[in-house]
This record gives sequence, structure tokens and C-alpha cells, in this order.
Amino acid sequence: MARPWILALQLSELCVSSVVHLLYGFYIFSSAVAGDLSQALYDCLFFGLKHNVNAQETSRETSSPSPSTNVDGLPPIVLVHGIFGFGKGKLGGLSYFAGAEKKAERVLVPDLGSLTSIYDRARELFYYLKGGQVDYGEEHSKACGHSQFGRIYEQGHYPEWDEDHPIHFVGHSAGAQVVRVLQQMLADKAFEGYENTSENWVLSITSLSGAFNGTTRTYLDGMQPEDGRSMKPICLLQLCRLGVIIYDWFDIPWLKCYYNFGFDHFNLSWKKTGIWGLVDCLMGNAGPFASGDWILPDLTIQGSIQLNSHLHTFPDTYYFSYATKRTRKIMGVIVPSSILGIHPLLFIRVLQMSQWHHPADVSPPYKGYRDEDWRDNDGALNTISMTHPRFPVEHPSRFVLSDSECQPLQPGMWLVFLPHTIIYSSS
Repeated sequence: MARPWILALQLSELCVSSVVHLLYGFYIFSSAVAGDLSQALYDCLFFGLKHNVNAQETSRETSSPSPSTNVDGLPPIVLVHGIFGFGKGKLGGLSYFAGAEKKAERVLVPDLGSLTSIYDRARELFYYLKGGQVDYGEEHSKACGHSQFGRIYEQGHYPEWDEDHPIHFVGHSAGAQVVRVLQQMLADKAFEGYENTSENWVLSITSLSGAFNGTTRTYLDGMQPEDGRSMKPICLLQLCRLGVIIYDWFDIPWLKCYYNFGFDHFNLSWKKTGIWGLVDCLMGNAGPFASGDWILPDLTIQGSIQLNSHLHTFPDTYYFSYATKRTRKIMGVIVPSSILGIHPLLFIRVLQMSQWHHPADVSPPYKGYRDEDWRDNDGALNTISMTHPRFPVEHPSRFVLSDSECQPLQPGMWLVFLPHTIIYSSS
């Protein structure tokens, strides 16, 4: 008797979660459209005034040099978004990083695939900066069933990038792992035609709630805890998969200009696959979700351990990490920190993650795993995952409470800033 009730509860939760996420996505999209329409209306009403002002400014600017990314000799700062994120120029006038790219010309915000794998996004980031056509690598492309070459950047956003002109990287959520994978690729000289790359092309990496060690959110949304790669037959991620495939198959240009999931190199458009190609993808026989070359498997604990096993913390790079949480302990139980202090859409997610239990009949993702270590969270990531790379091998780190404790700065180790004094054991 209990089984039908559990199934009904799971289906109810799926329906509510789907509606909430759909409404939130519609809210973001409609906000972008409304912002663009209001800006267009403003331009129409005040076009004459702006035209006169621009004409005067143009005469002044013709004699001055064009702006450079390397302002006053300072290295560029590249902000890398996380899952479902977007770069400058997408979603109208919205800014993923709260307008940080408008503060200085040397701040760059690339638009990478919002659901593509960590590996693919790292490759895209390199060519965004250096210029040229994105090369995903022949071996990887064949294994994952997509084109080897992708988007063309006629002009790189920082073509002079090398060891003498390094870059500061800031990664949010999954963006932090993207930067780490890119640095490892530079150290491994993994880009054909660029034999002089090295890890020292990266001056610093700053992580904002970085997904270093995976998140239990992936299992709650539908990833199988048994392997961390496959999805449950009925779950939120399956609905997401269907929506993304249909969105990319219709390939509506103006929609893609607003937002792109980043799967163009899989050639999912109706122009290339036809109706049977769509059926094949929906049935799970082709596409990124069939090959596993998308971001969710990289964000499971197992997927993160696999990634981390190949990544290093390099001795000459500065590493900073800022962890977050929306939980607190009351009478020994981890619960959301408050009702009013958390966005309503995140409250349930924080509560779910704070009560997570790894299935008893499934092998733990690593030796010494404990559910209680993964209870603190911000609704998307577990706090233990944000501090620094821990699994399978813990990287050098130091927990600090204030900026003054960082002086003098020391490269080759993660300086970790926590919302409160919480230090987890990896043993």
C-alpha cells in the first residue's frame, strides 16, 4: 500500500517543481524582453537628442585610440558563468554578474554553453579569448558524437594572451571547474597549433560558490546516485532534456539570439536531422544526453571526482574561494536559515538538500562519505563542495575569516572564505 502513495507523492513533487522552474524561466525571459522593449522605446523617443550627442562624440573619438582589454597594463578579468548561465549580449540587457562587465573594459563575460559539458566549455573559453574556430578535439568529438569544430571567433577578445600577459579568472558555480579544466589543458598543451601554452597563462582563479566536488542537487533533480551519469526514468531532468531537444530542433534564430543551451555542435536543428533525428534524440539514442556530454554528469559527486583526478593546483597561481550557505543548525538538525531571508523558489531546494540521505543500498561515492557533511547548502550546491577540491585527493587550502589573514598572498593553495567558521573533514 505504501508504494502507490510514494509514487503519487513523487509525481506531485515533480509537477510542482516543474511548474515552479517553468514560471521562473518565463519570468527571466519576459524580464529580458520587457527590458529590450523599454530600451527600444526610449531610443525611439530620444533618438534625435542621442543622434546629436553621438555626432559630437564621434569627432572627438576618431583621433583617440580604440579601447584595449588590457587597460593601464592591468590583466583582464574573465567572469565565467555557471549552469543555465549566459554571457554578455544574451537575454537582452540582463547581466548574469549584476553588471560587473559594465564597470571596466577589461572585464569580459563570455557566453559559453549553458548546459554543455565542463570539457566543451573549457575549449570554447580558450577560443573566445585567443580567437579562431572552436576545436573540441577529434578523439573527444568522435566519442561524444558531435562535430569537431564549432563557433568561429573572427577576433579573439584577448589574442595577446600568453605567459607574459596572464589573466584573472572568476568562476561562479560550474564556471569554477571550467576554469580549472582550462588551466589543466593549458599545462598539457592540449590546443593544436598552440605549443607554448602553460598553466602560468592563468594569474589567479577566484571561485564564487564553486562546484568543485559535485552537488547532491543533481540526484534530487534526477541523476542516478548509482553511477552519477544516467537519469531516472521520470524526473525533472527528463523534462528538461525534452524541452532542450525540442528548443534546439526548432532552431528559431531570434530565440537562439536571446538564449542558447550551447548544443549547436551536436547539429540538433531540423534543417540537419529532420523529423527522424528529433525522434532519435527524444528516444535517447542520439545527442548530448545520450552520450553523456552535458554538464549534469560533471556536477554529480562521482563526475566531479573523475574530473578532479586529472586536475592540479599549480604552484605559481593564486587561488581564492568564497563559499555560501542558506542553512543553520537548530537542536542538532540542519534546516534553512530563515523563511524571509531566502527566495521562495530556493527555500524548498535548500530544505530538500539539507535532508538529503544517500540511498542505503547504493555504494557511497567515496570512502568516508557521510550525509551530514553534505547538509549545509545554498539551494544549488553543498557548502562542502564550494571550499576547495577535496576528492579524490584534497588540494592545499587554508580557511580564512578576513582579507587581512591572506597577507602576504601565497600562491599554490586555496584561500577559503566561509560564511561562518565551518571546517569539514575529508577523512
